[in-house]
Amino acid sequence: MEQALQLYRDTITSATANKTPLRLRGGGTKDWYGQALSGAILDTREYAGIIAYDPTELVITARAGTLLSDMEAVLDKNNQMLAFEPPRFGAASTIGGVVAAGLSGPRRQAVGAVRDFVLGAVLMDAKGDVLHFGGQVMKNVAGYDVSRLLCGSLGTLGLILEVSLKVLPKPFAETTLRYEMGKAEAIEQLNKWGGLPLPISASAWHGGVLIVRLSGAEAAVSSAKQKMGGEEESQAAGFWEALRNHNNEFFGATTGPNALWRLSVPSVTPPLALEGEHLVEWGGAQRWLRTELPADAIRSAAEQVGGHATLFRGGDKSLGVFHPLAPAVGKIHRHLKNAFDPSGIFNPGRMYTEF
Repeated sequence: MEQALQLYRDTITSATANKTPLRLRGGGTKDWYGQALSGAILDTREYAGIIAYDPTELVITARAGTLLSDMEAVLDKNNQMLAFEPPRFGAASTIGGVVAAGLSGPRRQAVGAVRDFVLGAVLMDAKGDVLHFGGQVMKNVAGYDVSRLLCGSLGTLGLILEVSLKVLPKPFAETTLRYEMGKAEAIEQLNKWGGLPLPISASAWHGGVLIVRLSGAEAAVSSAKQKMGGEEESQAAGFWEALRNHNNEFFGATTGPNALWRLSVPSVTPPLALEGEHLVEWGGAQRWLRTELPADAIRSAAEQVGGHATLFRGGDKSLGVFHPLAPAVGKIHRHLKNAFDPSGIFNPGRMYTEF
């Protein structure tokens, strides 16, 4: 591993000296996400392996090139999981890529996002220096915010070398309920349930059908099922796996609009008057949209309700994949980039074209 670290250091310091871009990449399963790719590939998969795992402490630490599937296999043996359910976009997906992309799955509405589970991280900056942030236990909060900053940074701040993640036990019981209802009714119902002590761990509405997953203690799941009614979904495991990995009918559509948008809005927001095919997740807070509408119309609709919109896949990336930053926020982004990567060598333009 020391040899891999030295190779990374030599590559990075040379790139900094020559101001040549580097494309930080693990398995490449999320190359489609974000703006255009540029620079010579620096492959993180040489730096792999689980460093520490204590099931009793609910913490696992691994090098960035560790395969997500390998980590999940180890956790599974102890009946534990990455509760934020990161999407698996392919067998080559690495844990460094999971953190860098910052994407969470269906259970995010109940447990939180990737950033809520990152306890610490090790980063190599543009000088080749190895920086340590946070720790391996929940009570160690030193530098915790910096570790979180790496979530969703798409490799623009530096080379993630290691991450420490909080894990959770798998629920004792789970069941999934199905309801026939329209989108407006589904959003309203999800918000009503959200204000009650119900063990809802995931939800999704699409095509006139609302699917809700309950997870927790046997008694809690049984009681909630009686209160909420609905029909039990017989193919629940396959449904949630397909939704998590974006390979169901909605995400895998080969006909219709090419642009897939992800809108983040307050959960109580009524259905947005945007033409296209919709899928609602996270209790109403995440709205997926396949449409041919122009970017300005979509982003304007999201802004009007206090949200934002990301061109997740397809469409015209020249218009900007991520929602334009407010001037004050944009200034913070630039300062962070300059602090960690003053020469601008790490994944330049991957998030925003100006840095």
